[in-house]
Amino acid sequence: MTIEPKLPLEGVAIDKPSPNPQSPVTRAIHVIENAFLLVIAVFTVVAMGQEVLKVTRGQTVQLQDLLLMFIYVEVLGMVAVYYDSKKIPITLPLFIAITALARLVILQGKEQPPVNLIYEGGAILLLAVACVVLTWRPSGGDSTR
Repeated sequence: MTIEPKLPLEGVAIDKPSPNPQSPVTRAIHVIENAFLLVIAVFTVVAMGQEVLKVTRGQTVQLQDLLLMFIYVEVLGMVAVYYDSKKIPITLPLFIAITALARLVILQGKEQPPVNLIYEGGAILLLAVACVVLTWRPSGGDSTR
């Protein structure tokens, strides 16, 4: 014969505190934020369409065109991640910045001083190191420190 322990409040309904209702100002800010994110997404799709049209009319695809389209895809991805999680991982804007700097390097003509290439390469390296540092997690060991 086994005796089952009874919980002290078994069968008693416990009212959970209701979540703090948002103020009208907070709701309005969230609506405006979502509207602007939608505008950003729509404008990004329009810009990508314009780029595809330009490439098809010119019948030539260059690396700078591909990098620009990659930037558009990253912006759309960033908007989608925000809609899903209400957070933007810091690495997404860093990836966009790296791609934009790479595109700048490609677009620059030979008339630019060579030191600019060093500065831009250094900026890309700095952003890449920042991505590694921000995403690095020590493996094993005590993670409570």
